Amino acid sequence: MKLPIPFLKKPPTVAVIRLSGTIAASARGAALNDTGLALLIERAFRKGKPAAVALLINSPGGSPVQSSLIAARIRRLAREKDIKVYAFIEDVAASGGYWLACAADEIWVDVSSIVGSIGVIYASFGFQDLIGKYGIERRVHTAGKSKSMLDPFRAEKPADIKKLKGWQEQIHGAFIDHVTSARGSRLQADDDLFTGDVWIGRSSVERGLADGVGHLVPKMKEIFGDKVRFRPYGPKRGLFQRLGARFADDMIAVAEERAGFARFGL
Repeated sequence: MKLPIPFLKKPPTVAVIRLSGTIAASARGAALNDTGLALLIERAFRKGKPAAVALLINSPGGSPVQSSLIAARIRRLAREKDIKVYAFIEDVAASGGYWLACAADEIWVDVSSIVGSIGVIYASFGFQDLIGKYGIERRVHTAGKSKSMLDPFRAEKPADIKKLKGWQEQIHGAFIDHVTSARGSRLQADDDLFTGDVWIGRSSVERGLADGVGHLVPKMKEIFGDKVRFRPYGPKRGLFQRLGARFADDMIAVAEERAGFARFGL
């Protein structure tokens, strides 16, 4: 039995939070959301007085609200506990994924990481011609003229598109404010920075979206010494997920997640 030695300084510990997958309010599959991550993030900051918290990010984005809530929780705890946060981007931190990365004090990337996509997207389908071809009549009755906005079974209305653009501009503005507040003077003057474009590895560093090329273990050892310890935190998977079984709901979530990553060739 090992006895504790008084006054012996313990090696520093870095809490590692894995944030991998699409970001959505739904709890389906492995989607990231504030409700599902709240206890995990709180535990990472509070357990054992970590020297730092590291975020391992691999996300093509998703819900702007959930991205904001998760990032805000991380920043609040970082201030309360006076703990520095480092983000390490794996394959991709795009759109909402980059929103999460900006919750860190420093952002580190791989030379092939995909970074950015600071924009807002809406995607849908138009089925009005299809149902017309088969003689199907769409019947919608509302109280309130805007209740049937962007109905995919009706032709688009210019007024609806104008409203949608206005919503997107507001969300885009909040995203830009979040990035500029987090990155500050590190951001380079670039007209394309907030157009939804993406950059690879060192190009993202050159534009100030990231601080350098570096990986979790060597970077933390460089900062905290070779004896640094790592305490991983990640969403727990249920029994059926661990065995590889999926319900139909989870299969849909997996398809949505793959579609999100596929936008970036992953």
